[in-house]
Amino acid sequence: MSKFEKVVAKFLDRKSVVTYKELIFLLGQLGYVEKKKGKTSGSRVAFVKEDIQHIIRLHKPHPGNELKDYMKRNVLDELRNRNLI
Repeated sequence: MSKFEKVVAKFLDRKSVVTYKELIFLLGQLGYVEKKKGKTSGSRVAFVKEDIQHIIRLHKPHPGNELKDYMKRNVLDELRNRNLI
């Protein structure tokens, strides 16, 4: 099983804990690029996939590095709606 497949499996497992680093890896493998709006963007980030003109927006998790359950669900819903997972 590849690293990508392991991260996808982790996302699909409702009880697993997913880190922001794993999110960046997953979206990067799917062709998304992380965009920040300058120094004043705070914890807001957007992941952009240019070829299908799709944007996933969220807040970086803090103070920890683990995604909240609702964030994980939102990302999964977006990826499923685009048939990427």
